[in-house]
Amino acid sequence: MPAFLFLIFIAVPLIEIAIFIEVGGAIGVWPTVGIVLATAFIGATLLRVQGLTTWRRAEEAMRRGEPPVAEMLDGVFLFIAALLMVTPGLFTDCIGFALLIPPFRRAIGRYAARRIAASSRFTVYSSGMSGGMSSGMGGGPQRPGPHSGPHSGGPVIEGEAEEIGENENDRKGEGPRGDSPWKQ
Repeated sequence: MPAFLFLIFIAVPLIEIAIFIEVGGAIGVWPTVGIVLATAFIGATLLRVQGLTTWRRAEEAMRRGEPPVAEMLDGVFLFIAALLMVTPGLFTDCIGFALLIPPFRRAIGRYAARRIAASSRFTVYSSGMSGGMSSGMGGGPQRPGPHSGPHSGGPVIEGEAEEIGENENDRKGEGPRGDSPWKQ
């Protein structure tokens, strides 16, 4: 994380300054400023068009009953591209434009998913619930496996629950509160 912060707050601004000096020296200050403004406008326009396309693809996936994971990832990368495009600088504009290219965006998404999966430990806990609700994990009894039960490395939070009746006055002597945002 410290290397990432160094890259974001020190290296990228230094790269931007060096590029501004070189480009400004080659074509002048005002054309350089014009390029930065033009790339922001072009990037915003492309972002809007591709954002609408991504939104339509997500709606189609949901209509088919599929989770729109790829579309959501596209949306995240388009948002990052927009942030990079509005950041003044030619280096960040180039990265933002690269993220607007769908094949590049998908390749980065696959790489990020592999990195996250390789560096994370996933554990799925499931159990049946009382009160007519099911766990959604097949409905049968769950047998302990290698990844079942509490994780030994994390904190355990214990608690108690009390069932409250239909009437709000069932709450141990408390009167009804009309201003509560937690009422159903």
